[in-house]
Amino acid sequence: MKLKNYVLIALCSLFALAGCNTMQGLGADISAGGQALEKAAQ
Repeated sequence: MKLKNYVLIALCSLFALAGCNTMQGLGADISAGGQALEKAAQ
């Protein structure tokens, strides 16, 4: 079961990193996620 979880996390991470091609894109994605959380909290 643990191996299955590790594989799932690795695949999700791979797709997330493939979606933002650069570190700048990664920063923008994280920022957008933070802003969405802020809006949800209000």
